[in-house]
Amino acid sequence: MPALDPMQLEPSTWVFIIFTVLKMLAIFTIYMVGVAYTTLAERKISAWIQDRHGPNRVGPWGLLQVIADGVKNFTKEETMPGDVNKALFIVAPALAFIPALIAWAVIPFGAPLPTPWGRIDLVVADLPIGFLFTLAITSIGVYGIVLAGWASNNKYALLGGLRSSAQMVSYEIAMGMSTVCVLLVAGNVSLSEIVMQQATMGWNALLLSIAAFLFLVAAFAETNRVPFDLPEAESELIAGYHSEYSAMKFSMFPISEYANMITASAMFVTLFLGGWDIPFTLWDNSGPATVAKAALTSLFFAAKVLFFVFFYIWVRWTLPRFRYDQLMSLGWKLMLPVALAYIVIVASALLALDAAGLARTGWAFKGALMALNLVLVGVLFFILDRGRLISPAYSRLERERVARLRSVAQRRATLAPGEIRS
Repeated sequence: MPALDPMQLEPSTWVFIIFTVLKMLAIFTIYMVGVAYTTLAERKISAWIQDRHGPNRVGPWGLLQVIADGVKNFTKEETMPGDVNKALFIVAPALAFIPALIAWAVIPFGAPLPTPWGRIDLVVADLPIGFLFTLAITSIGVYGIVLAGWASNNKYALLGGLRSSAQMVSYEIAMGMSTVCVLLVAGNVSLSEIVMQQATMGWNALLLSIAAFLFLVAAFAETNRVPFDLPEAESELIAGYHSEYSAMKFSMFPISEYANMITASAMFVTLFLGGWDIPFTLWDNSGPATVAKAALTSLFFAAKVLFFVFFYIWVRWTLPRFRYDQLMSLGWKLMLPVALAYIVIVASALLALDAAGLARTGWAFKGALMALNLVLVGVLFFILDRGRLISPAYSRLERERVARLRSVAQRRATLAPGEIRS
């Protein structure tokens, strides 16, 4: 009987506890540094898009600008308006940030790492209900924004908090519905199992493109990013829910926004882009665990997350803001019905393919699911939509009325000024 390889054994209880603490410290450190430098990336990328210089005076290439901003925020005067609810006013910024950090506890970020004391999974807590945990925890973040708006005793802050709560209710449902198809295909709610399913079947972004699109749009709305930044619309609500905040308490809200942005990117990568899986190879998820696999898969996971962080920033400096009625209409009248219909279609297709005896890892199963996905994408975006439904700017007027108004405008443009007055 061959001897067991100690590098592949489960670690003892004390080794598990020690490595869990080390993973927590590593995740917290990398996460906080990443959030800080995402703010710098936002300013650099926006400068690049607008063809101007970004921060470049503090440190080489402006890399120390983050530290300068942090020192400034810590040394600024803290203000406490007289009519606020002090307890909730102080707690709200932390409550907006902490859920985004906690959600990282169940996100796997690399292949298992072999050590002399046993195999260490590169996830802080590999919960069997990891996906449900992330949905539950990230939903709590909206309470920080709502409490900030209510505790400020300011009408603009209160309107921002109310908008955020309505936005969360509208898009949290669509986000949850969009991921049901992922659970149907994977047959599991563990994020590690979802990653392994994509390693054998293919990325869910190719098999379930409509679900990926719905999740991505809902993630923009959940993180209050453009074009869904209605809770802090400067042109309408001054600064929205954080109008009365200053110094470091104010900084916690932008920090929580970037933290949620990174967490949402990591969730999208895990659910739809294979997580830490390296594409076009089975080397990373088969055979014994090695240090090279753990390191390379972690780098690929980080690269995927950074791409979507860049995508978030790119969209902010490209698209205009939705009107509030358009925001609600998109969530309730389009995304929710599409998500429900998509669940029924995908579930029926999976039931039919399983009844036909096709193995889920076989090319016939994957080919049939991908062909169905292409048909549904074509029906939704090129037949049903055609630029009418998914559009941030549309007219409430009927087409005939719009054509009549345009003809009047064209006729006036051809007339002389005296003829218009007469």
